[in-house]
Amino acid sequence: METAVIIGASGGIGGALADALAARGTCVTRLSRRADGLDLTDEASIERVLGKLTAPQELVLVATGVLAADGHRPEKSIRQVTAGALAAQFAVNAIGPMLVLKHALHLLPRDRPSVFAALSARVGSIGDNRLGGWHSYRASKAALNQLIHGAAIELARSHPRACVTCLHPGTVETELTRRFAGGHPTVTPKQAAQALLRVIDGLPPEDTGGFLDWAGEPIPW
Repeated sequence: METAVIIGASGGIGGALADALAARGTCVTRLSRRADGLDLTDEASIERVLGKLTAPQELVLVATGVLAADGHRPEKSIRQVTAGALAAQFAVNAIGPMLVLKHALHLLPRDRPSVFAALSARVGSIGDNRLGGWHSYRASKAALNQLIHGAAIELARSHPRACVTCLHPGTVETELTRRFAGGHPTVTPKQAAQALLRVIDGLPPEDTGGFLDWAGEPIPW
């Protein structure tokens, strides 16, 4: 990749991805709510910030996400589900990345390979859900997967060399996951970034619409 835009570059994974890309000579545009006012819950801010960028961008990656939106912890039972928690998770984890794609279309080249990727999570897999719980987070990531999959079908017609995909980075040692990792093995943001970039580098256009883990293996929907 020669040019890249990282949304959420002030976070652990986003920052590590931006650093890794810059280290290999990529011209990286780092965007975040903190530094640029790009708020995934505010479409006007997304349109304003992305509208200032120039094409082409070979990689646009949304590295944002929330586990405990507005103070709502992941639910352990149905009784803990609230409308507020569901809405907050969907706003950041599903609606926001889709709006980024909407306003990033002008950045993706039509005459060369490009990648639009959004960080999803294995717990968003319906087929792989054997434990239940975490209802809002799971549902928001499943919604993200569906939105990106549907968008990939459309973009295959207008941007035939683009690959649009959802990526699971594994359980990464960040502020987002520290309280909830439990006994799951974790990796550092730097390790996660290196693994994700290996996957991104190997994505052909025919893999568009997929849901892949950090090793490039497909995850069930």
